[in-house]
Amino acid sequence: MKVSIIVPTKNEEKNIKEILDKAKKFGEEILVVDGHSTDKTPDIVQATGVKLIEDQGLGKGEALRRAIKETSADIMVFIDADGSHNSEDIPKLIEPIKDNQADLVIASRRTGGSDELYGDLNKFFRELGSNIITLLINHHFKTAVTDSQNGFRAIKASLAKELDLKENITTIEQEMLIKVLRKGGRVTEIPSHENKRKYGCSVIKLSKVWWRYIYSCLKYLYFYS
Repeated sequence: MKVSIIVPTKNEEKNIKEILDKAKKFGEEILVVDGHSTDKTPDIVQATGVKLIEDQGLGKGEALRRAIKETSADIMVFIDADGSHNSEDIPKLIEPIKDNQADLVIASRRTGGSDELYGDLNKFFRELGSNIITLLINHHFKTAVTDSQNGFRAIKASLAKELDLKENITTIEQEMLIKVLRKGGRVTEIPSHENKRKYGCSVIKLSKVWWRYIYSCLKYLYFYS
């Protein structure tokens, strides 16, 4: 089965080459979707020979939706460009799909540990919100998912194309999970450790977008058909 590694990125010039160098050995196709970087990220990507796609700059969700349309692979692996995910876990992510045991596989920080979930007020609320949303999803579908939000995941490409994903920001991860479960898809997890990003800082400000997570979760759980 052909595997495509999808890397959404924006202004990650210090991280992107290392991410691509580590990830490319695990997939037959690498797609970098850039959200209008103003640094040297696009130049570095093109120098590696990896396919670069420019989206409209609406957010990570738009980048993933664009990649789903572009890919020619059977399995899609989404990995962030900040160095927080371990590329060495990609084989474990895709194995359940290759073995026809799962349709969506999420790398769980709850079972693998994290350097980014704890330590300050912003991380506390990030953890709290994630737990609440995961609890709502598990209660609704009678599942036992531990990490509904991690962007490091693999999905059967044919299923991803059927989901009609709408979210433009990182809420796409919970939308994807909910819609897979709505379709009766098989979801499993593998433990994976989340590293602290090496360079730069996260562009996600929970104080500005927390309500979008709650709204998105409730919308797709209870008001979307």
